[in-house]
Amino acid sequence: MFLPRLSDAGALVFNMQKRRGRTGRVRRRRRCCDSRGVNESHRPEFIELKRWLKDRKFEDTGLVPACFPGTGRGLMSRTSLQEGQMIISLPESCLLTTDTVIRSSVGPYIKKWKPPPSPLLALCTFLVSEKHTGDQSLWKSYLDILPSSYTCPVCWEPEVVDLLPEPLRTKAEEQRAHVQDLFVSSRAFFTSLQPLFAESVDNIFSYSAFLWAWCTVNTRAVYLRSTRQDSLSAEPDTCALAPYLDLLNHSPHVQVKAAFNEKTGCYEIRTASRCRKHEEVFICYGPHDNQRLLLEYGFVSACNPHACVPVPGETLVKYLPTADKQVHRKMSILKERGFTENLTFGWDGPSWRLLTALKLLCLEAEKFTSWKKVLLGEVISDANEKTSLGVARKICSDFIEETRAVLRKVSDMKEGNMLLVNQLALVEALWMEELRILQASAEIVSSL
Repeated sequence: MFLPRLSDAGALVFNMQKRRGRTGRVRRRRRCCDSRGVNESHRPEFIELKRWLKDRKFEDTGLVPACFPGTGRGLMSRTSLQEGQMIISLPESCLLTTDTVIRSSVGPYIKKWKPPPSPLLALCTFLVSEKHTGDQSLWKSYLDILPSSYTCPVCWEPEVVDLLPEPLRTKAEEQRAHVQDLFVSSRAFFTSLQPLFAESVDNIFSYSAFLWAWCTVNTRAVYLRSTRQDSLSAEPDTCALAPYLDLLNHSPHVQVKAAFNEKTGCYEIRTASRCRKHEEVFICYGPHDNQRLLLEYGFVSACNPHACVPVPGETLVKYLPTADKQVHRKMSILKERGFTENLTFGWDGPSWRLLTALKLLCLEAEKFTSWKKVLLGEVISDANEKTSLGVARKICSDFIEETRAVLRKVSDMKEGNMLLVNQLALVEALWMEELRILQASAEIVSSL
């Protein structure tokens, strides 16, 4: 999913629009049409979903499913939306929660199983069971519009995961191991469900089916704190699947208010910004950088203002003079005070934490006693400022070259392996965004 960046010259464009003649108006119409979605409310699966939702007391708020260039399937507004307007109100009867699971056919088996399954496992089990049930499932209308596969790194081939930058690569490997461990540790529980099915549960609850269910919950669930079920483990029960609402795509440039309204008994979303008629309606999943978005949701957001390029703390040492006898003491101070983490390059240059860490590491021997002042943001000397900026420039330059090398490797792999082209395209998108951030940072550092 690639989201457009708002024009930095937006105010200028707005002010000049009145001066443009017919040609300008035609161009604007073309751009508007190019960004509009293709209404998909006529498709059988969406007609059935709307019918299913209406039976559960859902009232249409003027959003229709559509396919958009760049973001794919989402929701389009049939009318202009004003700030503070309700864009969706989903009754509790439409939400898929652990309470739904406990009241289903798998509920009695969950209640009997010891130790109690986790809320996440309960939701995954229900999804696999209902998907296998097919036409007889009460949730078929919702299941039919869910993706058949997901684009998160947990679903990727190992050779593609290896191309991810750190710390994302390590997190992706840990996430995959976690899902695999959960599946293996749950197989005995799945076996206990055999009386519910004519087919072998080994075939029904395969790893691929479980992975699909896990990704469905992880990528699509909304936050909803539920009353603790005695038959489930003590892990937080905060996930609910919200049919139709989960068609809303993410944009880092919008603000919404989302919460369950106890008075109305509905999960409600209100927009904090305006939206024009026939435009895609977005929500914000949170102020996440692109590595987090790719790991948890399987997409990269272009020109994401929250995006950054992490700089591992241990990387800093190799940019210091080998003759510096205080380097180990300096690194110890940084570690003790948490200055070896959350060091980044962003759209606006090196982060304050990164520059502060470099200033401390670049302290001359005779100024080392001033290290506390550095951490408080004080300027020690012009020489220290210049040296630390020089190191930041060098790190950024090296990162740019490393990024370009990875992009060349990804490009070569795309040509030689068509089966992995979609996964590689996401890797490429992430590295391209990081390259743009590094180039923006390099310009800023050079201008200081």
